[in-house]
Amino acid sequence: METATDFDKLGLHRGQVVQELGWDDDADENLRQQVMDTVDSDLIEDADDAVDVVWLWLRGDDGDVADGLVDAIRDLSDDGFVILLTPKVGRPGTVDPSDLSEGAATAGMVLTSTHNVSDDWQAHKVVRPKGSRR
Repeated sequence: METATDFDKLGLHRGQVVQELGWDDDADENLRQQVMDTVDSDLIEDADDAVDVVWLWLRGDDGDVADGLVDAIRDLSDDGFVILLTPKVGRPGTVDPSDLSEGAATAGMVLTSTHNVSDDWQAHKVVRPKGSRR
């Protein structure tokens, strides 16, 4: 993603508290910096209170998508959402699209959109179904 406007499509904006999970050496540092610039804050690892967004890096060998999402929503506010980042098709660690939608459903969530956010990563916005939000 090149501009803060691109992050609007994902629902990121200034003042949000963003928890980052699944970071590893292959994470896109430029992308992380763009997120921090957009929300005007550092990403947090351990949350003391509910967070607005969980920024979850997930690769094919990291385990089940549903398990990753269940872990991600532990600290998520009732109206918060998850940005699930997976390697693009053809990159090491690619996650099958059917695993994404099935994993979201198993975790009780809905996959709403997918965006190319860097050369190697795509972002999937995952939300709670509207009826389950408070």
